[in-house]
Amino acid sequence: MLSAEMVRILEKQRLGFVATVSAEGRPNVSPKGTFVVMDERTIAFGEIRSPNTIENLKHFPAVEINFVDPFSRKGFRASGHAAIAAVGTDSYRRYIGLFERWAALSLRIRHIVVIAITEASCLTSPIYDDGANEAEVRSQWMRTLQSDD
Repeated sequence: MLSAEMVRILEKQRLGFVATVSAEGRPNVSPKGTFVVMDERTIAFGEIRSPNTIENLKHFPAVEINFVDPFSRKGFRASGHAAIAAVGTDSYRRYIGLFERWAALSLRIRHIVVIAITEASCLTSPIYDDGANEAEVRSQWMRTLQSDD
């Protein structure tokens, strides 16, 4: 089940890294930027140009997604099982309204992948093990990004 903090991260970040496995057993990780929270046990993303992810999920619907705020170095992972709703199906028509915030981009969604979450856990950088706080970590990464090195 997603905690309130996990929902906040997903809704703010929206970029999740989706891990699937091909029919041949090869791992595949693909970033998706159209995630929505349906409820505390269900998330979804709109597939625009990820045919390998869809093909993998057709063969093996198990999936894991990582969401990480790159500035705080905190996030979460969610595991579950995916169901695919293709353009033209009743399921697709039922879910497509969730993606209206992406305006014209939502018109390019070919599949909606609905993930029933079976497990979710927090992720944090080892930097927190040494006593760093979030403000310090954010500040450090902002300085790194702004430097010319």
